[in-house]
Amino acid sequence: MNKLSASLLFGLLPLGVAGCSAQEARPAFSKAPTASVQPRGETKPVGTGNADAADDPAIWRNAADPAASLIVATDKKAGLYVYNLKGEIQSFLDAGRVNNVDLRDMGAAGIIVAASDRNDKVNPKLALFRLDPATRKLTLLGHVPVGTGEAYGVCLYREGDKLTAFNVIKDGTINQVELDLTGAAPSGKIVRTMKLGTQSEGCVVDERTHRLYVAEEDVGMWRFDARATGSTEAIKLASADGYQIVADTEGVALAEIGPDNGGYLLVSSQGDNAYAVYRLSDDSYVGRFRIMPGNGLGGTEETDGIELIVGDFGPDYPGGLFIAQDGINPPSAQNFKLVAWDDIRAALKLD
Repeated sequence: MNKLSASLLFGLLPLGVAGCSAQEARPAFSKAPTASVQPRGETKPVGTGNADAADDPAIWRNAADPAASLIVATDKKAGLYVYNLKGEIQSFLDAGRVNNVDLRDMGAAGIIVAASDRNDKVNPKLALFRLDPATRKLTLLGHVPVGTGEAYGVCLYREGDKLTAFNVIKDGTINQVELDLTGAAPSGKIVRTMKLGTQSEGCVVDERTHRLYVAEEDVGMWRFDARATGSTEAIKLASADGYQIVADTEGVALAEIGPDNGGYLLVSSQGDNAYAVYRLSDDSYVGRFRIMPGNGLGGTEETDGIELIVGDFGPDYPGGLFIAQDGINPPSAQNFKLVAWDDIRAALKLD
């Protein structure tokens, strides 16, 4: 979860106030080499001001007209925004406290959007919506119970015409829910449960390799077999060691390149306002980068959710679009910064 920036705190409090020395108040930045990129765009701020509100984005790529693609993003105090690639608000749906969001184009069933619903912190639900690309609006389909505890992360996994959701509960429980979208209202059943030891949130699935990646905030990155018949064993991919990742380990996203296991996993290193990158083929660490001010836009700090889709998104993002939540966006409320995948690749000298 997003925290009050230590760097901001240092700027506000004089030396020694509340027991904080200058050294204690500064953030513990990694000493690892860290490249820099600049945003090419940003969204309008979310409506909830003076609060940790913006959280997680998802991207729908319009294959027929890439520049007309859409972004769905959460204000976790209020609901869901739909933005265009210029960052302009196309619609807003009052959905209450929805934390993380993901989507899949399910063909005849439409573009299905799933959000972790934490309006009830004891009985978590998955809120399901349909995105209409013509009207650029969301329609609520219904809610599906996903166990007990506080709903945090969610990511979707499509196998043919079957859609399942991984629902990450705050305590590290991961419930895999098989969804049924054929009825008047959606339904689901928990088909498998996995567990990490402490608070967890961000997740993403590589449908090519059937791998689920989950961020355990103070510990690091893990991966699982995403198939319902697969092992529930957690395999450690990276640690929040203060070098590759500075806790919290937050949002996760994939750069899927090719039909097999090519590409990269990107992880929000929230503690030092950076993003770590790993190679999917062998889980090896590649490097890290920060989003710095440029092009008349601010950088990012304390990022929660991130998303990345490789492919053509029009002239501003011809190779792919990376989106990162910006936890500190003065003088406005929090928003989301848009970065060209080509710029990240160039900065890190990726394939």
